[in-house]
Amino acid sequence: MITLIAQGLAFDEYPAFALYRNKPNPLSGIKRGVMSDYLWAEAQFLLLVYLRRLDNDHSARFRTPSKTAPYRIRYKTASSSHEQETSQVADMLCKPSICTVSLGRCSAGHSLQHKLDVAKKYGFQAIELFFEDLTDLTKPMPGGDQPSNQLAAAAAIRKLCDDRELSILCLQPFMHYEGLIDRELHQKKIKDAKFWVHLAHILGTDMILLPSSFLSPSELSTDRDMMIRDMVEIADVGLEATPIIRFAYEALCWGTRVDTWEASWDVVQRVSRSNFGICLDTFNIAGRIYADPAIPSGRTENCNEAIEASLREMIASVDPQKLFLVQVADAEKLAQALDNNHPFYSQEQPPRMSWSRNARLFYGENDRGGYLPIKRILDVIIHDIGYQGWLSFEVFHRILLENRRRIPETMARRAERSWRRMERDLALGRPTADYKTQALL
Repeated sequence: MITLIAQGLAFDEYPAFALYRNKPNPLSGIKRGVMSDYLWAEAQFLLLVYLRRLDNDHSARFRTPSKTAPYRIRYKTASSSHEQETSQVADMLCKPSICTVSLGRCSAGHSLQHKLDVAKKYGFQAIELFFEDLTDLTKPMPGGDQPSNQLAAAAAIRKLCDDRELSILCLQPFMHYEGLIDRELHQKKIKDAKFWVHLAHILGTDMILLPSSFLSPSELSTDRDMMIRDMVEIADVGLEATPIIRFAYEALCWGTRVDTWEASWDVVQRVSRSNFGICLDTFNIAGRIYADPAIPSGRTENCNEAIEASLREMIASVDPQKLFLVQVADAEKLAQALDNNHPFYSQEQPPRMSWSRNARLFYGENDRGGYLPIKRILDVIIHDIGYQGWLSFEVFHRILLENRRRIPETMARRAERSWRRMERDLALGRPTADYKTQALL
C-alpha cells in the first residue's frame, strides 16, 4: 500500500467545503475491485491537495496545466519519490480528441478506464469527459452520487488520464441553463455551475461545454435579454475562479430558443466575456439548415444554397479567438422519414434529437450512410476561419448502448480511420496556404 506524504495533513483538517465537515474520506470505502490501491491513493491525494489549497485561499489559487507553467503533482511512496507534470498544449495545430460517450455508454457497462485505454491505443491525445462517466465512478463509493464523491471521482479520472498522457479537453454537458422562467431553478443552476468549476479544477481542464437548452417552450423565456444576462452571470462565475474557467456555448439543432450556430454566435458576441466562446459542431450546423430527418429526402429545401450562405456568414463573422471547440460528426441518411412509424421515434423528443441520439457517424463514413457536408464545413472552419485547436469526435449512436465488450474498441478504431481521412482530405499537416494552392490546381 502506498504511503502518501501530503505535507502531514489529514482529511479531517479541511473545512473549506461544508459538505466535507464531519464526514469520512469519500474514498475510504471503495472496493478494491473497482479501484486499485495505487489509483485510490492518488485520487485521495489529489483531493487533499485541492481542499488544502481551498482552505489557504478560497479562490483555489493553484497552478493548472498551461504551456508556460505546468501543474506539478508531487507525491511519495514508501519506496521512492516521484514528480508528475501534466500540461495542456497551447497554440496547437489541429489534434485529435474524442468524447468519452462516443466510445460506449456507462449504462451499458462500458467502463471509463477501458474507454480511456482504447482512446490512447488508437492515437487520441485528449478526451471530452461526459458527466455521466464521472458520476458512474461514484456508484461504489459510500453514499453514491453525491458532491463529495464526484470530487473524488474527478481526482481519480485526472490520474487515469495522466497515466495515459490524455488531456481532458472539457467537462460536458452543463444542461438546460439559459432562460429559465423558474428563477429559483436558475439559482440552483448557478450553484451547480460553481461546483462544476471545482470539478474542472480537479480534472485539470479549463473548459465546460454549455449546450443550448431544449426544455419545453413553457419552461423557457422568449426574452433574449434575460438569456444574455444569464450567460453573463455564468461567464462571471468562470472569470472569478482561479484559474479561469471558460464556457463553450453550442447550438443544438433541436434547441428550443437557440438552434443555429448564427444564434449562438450572437449570444457569444452580446455576452462579451473573454472566457465565453462558441463551440461549432458539424452535425448540429448541418443538421439544422441542410438536413431534416422528418422528411423522406432527408434534406431541407434548397439545402446546398442554405449551407453555402451560412458558411459565407461564418467566414465573415466568427473570430477564431472566440472559437473554443470544434466537434466533428456526420449522420446516417435514414431509409424512411423519422415520423411516428419510425423505430427511432420518441414522443418526448424532436425528430432531430432522436436522429442525433441514434444515427451519428464519424467523418467520411459514407459507406454507413453519411451524407452531410462535413468536409465543406471543416474546410471553412480550418482553412478560411483559421481555426487551430482540437478537433473532437462527438458521435452518439444506438450501438453505444449495447452491452458488448468490443464496442469501445470498435468505435475507437472507426474514429482513428476517420481521423486519417480528415488528415488526408483537409491536409491537416500542411499550412493553409499550401492547401488552398493545391485546391486550385
